[in-house]
Amino acid sequence: MSALDFNLLATLDAVLAEGSVARAAKRMRLSPSAMSRALARLRETTGDPLLVRAGRGLVPTPRALELRERVRQVVQDAEAILRPAEKPDLKRLVRTFTIRTREGFAETFGPGLIARVAKEAPGVRLCFLQKPDKAGMSLRDGTVDLETGVLEKTTSPELHARALFRDRYIGVVRKGHALGKSKVTLSRYTSGKHICVSLQGLDKGPLDEALKAFGLELENAAIVGGFSTALALARASDLIATVPERHTGNLRAGMHSFPLPVPLPEFTVSLLWHPRLDADPAHSWVRGCIRDVCAE
Repeated sequence: MSALDFNLLATLDAVLAEGSVARAAKRMRLSPSAMSRALARLRETTGDPLLVRAGRGLVPTPRALELRERVRQVVQDAEAILRPAEKPDLKRLVRTFTIRTREGFAETFGPGLIARVAKEAPGVRLCFLQKPDKAGMSLRDGTVDLETGVLEKTTSPELHARALFRDRYIGVVRKGHALGKSKVTLSRYTSGKHICVSLQGLDKGPLDEALKAFGLELENAAIVGGFSTALALARASDLIATVPERHTGNLRAGMHSFPLPVPLPEFTVSLLWHPRLDADPAHSWVRGCIRDVCAE
């Protein structure tokens, strides 16, 4: 059996709807002769004359009447499939978006984001997951819809990214700590005991590298895997935590924060997603919500 020409479905729909070769040709933007040839192919394919002469006009055969509504529905469904996705009805949207982030993001930006989403799309739910490693596999395999992070050389080039905000590292101590009573100098800062934050459990970080230029190093009394743990320890001791400023805004409530006495470059926190979701209208909407909340 030869391959079917599905373009004939649109032609058949026009012929059956118009009941006239001339009108069907005009609707399909074809010449009458081209439409006549298409009708001949339809008759051959279906094994039915479809339209027959009755006086000066054409009338549909029983087979044509049987096909008319079915063909109309198939053509409408095909048009819907090939048409760009429409803007979602947010009030009726029911969906869960999974966002993987480092500690502090949900605590700082989550309340505003949840309120924004609940107002616009009450059926949408946000699932925040902790991020124990770099972006990539979870986005690729679809277990995560979005991630936040700093773009690095190891970030998969296939991922799409959009900058959310600039951030910088700051020092944080408990209220009443000696470092909160006067300007924090490099000497005072390095003389204290510190908390090192490392996902991999390493005892050195960017700050330690920066201090090498001054011939100094930190005394790390503890190594933790996240910012919230570091801040919890600093809140209950004399240890010094070094964390991102904007990322940990709410986590640092009631503590004393100060600029680092050693220069560290600012960095950009970005939103990442897989390209297969780029054109999804609902996904695009939630990306916009996250960008807007982070920009406030």
